Amino acid sequence: MADRDYALAAAESKKAPAPELPYRPQDPKQYRPAIGLIGCGGITEHHLTAYRNAGYRVVALCDLVEAQARRRQQEFYPDAEVYTDHRALLNRADIEVVDITLHPEHRVAVVEDAIRAGKHILSQKPFVLDLAVGRRLVKLAEQQGVKLAVNQNGRWAPHFSYMRHAIARGLIGQPMAVRQAVQWDHTWVKGTPFEQIHHLVLYDFAIHWFDILTCFMGDQQPTQVYASVTRAPGQTIAPPLLAQVSVDYPAAQATLTFDAATMHGPQDRTTIVGTEGTLHSLGPDLGKQQVTLSTAAGEARPQLQGTWFPDGFHGTMAELLCAIEEDREPAHSGANNLRSLELCFAAIASAETGKPVQPGTVTQLP
Repeated sequence: MADRDYALAAAESKKAPAPELPYRPQDPKQYRPAIGLIGCGGITEHHLTAYRNAGYRVVALCDLVEAQARRRQQEFYPDAEVYTDHRALLNRADIEVVDITLHPEHRVAVVEDAIRAGKHILSQKPFVLDLAVGRRLVKLAEQQGVKLAVNQNGRWAPHFSYMRHAIARGLIGQPMAVRQAVQWDHTWVKGTPFEQIHHLVLYDFAIHWFDILTCFMGDQQPTQVYASVTRAPGQTIAPPLLAQVSVDYPAAQATLTFDAATMHGPQDRTTIVGTEGTLHSLGPDLGKQQVTLSTAAGEARPQLQGTWFPDGFHGTMAELLCAIEEDREPAHSGANNLRSLELCFAAIASAETGKPVQPGTVTQLP
């Protein structure tokens, strides 16, 4: 037998069946409330696509610019009422859940109004710019008896979702190393409001990676974060497009690399090494990923269904609805998301100062 045949036979013998894990969005059994959407900007195309596909009832759309709300109404929910004042939407007794997609600087007051109106809330990410404000909103929601969740939709990207469920099931033991690297072209922001965000990569983009890292690591608490950013040669937009982050834990490490000026050969790679196995995910972009689970039983490659956009948006609303139906905290609650923001704020502060930062010591977006 040729060497190549031996190699193929050995690889074949190491194959293992992929464990069945509930990585797809899980809809509530019966609960189908009336939903209101506040803010009808560009990202809401993915929100409403997901909700329509899931059969959710969106009955009201609100935006200060009426034309934007009308456009979403015509595209997705022709029977929905249109508002330009969010308070009029919140006054509707039939609406139990609101999806608030406004930018952070405009969102806090609307979230507070929704809490006081007794509505369950899905807030766009990043949740807040000040951890103290976030804690206040979490406490107010608890006092009012409403669920407050954050639209960290990356948790339900098929590859990330499968990996976090595999870790939660104990399939790789305790995670001790997480390595994530993303190479892509983010110069599409040129001329848009996003270009005005100096830490565009670490703040607006990497918040998904800080959040999923927090999910992967579970109860393990980070001790320090070191980050740096720099401009790519020849880049024509304002924010630095190269960023790297190192996160230390008592018995683990994580590294995150973001190359946002990759014009050719984009790639997205995640590796999670545990005490009893390893998870790999690799693909050309965020929507196309192949996951491999390696353990003593061999290598398993699940055939994943779905894509981050729009399934991630289905997942965030579905989890909130399930939490309401089951009267429990949603997995992506406001309180849970504050841990991810601690990592994000610490990384940005480290990039600003050139020094390691302990998560939790920086309470506001630098």
